[in-house]
Amino acid sequence: MTVRTVLAGHQGSADRPGAGRRWHTVIASPIGPLTLIAADGRLAGMHMEITRYEPDAGTLGTALDRDAEPVLAAAARQLDAYFDGELTSFDLPLTLDGSPFQRTVWAALQNIPYGETISYGELARRIGQPSASRAVGLANGKNPVSIVVPCHRVIGADGSLTGYGGGMDRKRFLLGLEQRVSGQTLL
Repeated sequence: MTVRTVLAGHQGSADRPGAGRRWHTVIASPIGPLTLIAADGRLAGMHMEITRYEPDAGTLGTALDRDAEPVLAAAARQLDAYFDGELTSFDLPLTLDGSPFQRTVWAALQNIPYGETISYGELARRIGQPSASRAVGLANGKNPVSIVVPCHRVIGADGSLTGYGGGMDRKRFLLGLEQRVSGQTLL
């Protein structure tokens, strides 16, 4: 997966949307409307219609047509291709706001291949904190750019579908899509 991530701010050109400001657009998807958020020319958020952690107005920024901000247009195109089964790896500049621990978990999520799942315990082991599976689960749930940073690929130790900020039906749909496209057995 190719996802460029920055943890600190990035200065954009002042003559285009996204320079030092937040913008958002809403796109249609098979799992319902998705709100894409851009900050400084990078994708900073992607929220589903009803989630456990709703963004506030300051996080959303100003509504904008997706084609007016290049990263929003690119994210929309790539998500369309993902849902059509034509894209298995995203190539988008990201800015992920969170604690150092959360950013570590989100970086590890980006290393889970398309069409594969791992447990929360395995994710904790991969970040060098094998006893932190609950904390990993909490950080996973706070992922600001779901799907692109594939938190849906984390499952329970017994293989069961557990926890997903966007709801279990959406998690089941995303894993089912990846199973059909990759030929892997995930569920």
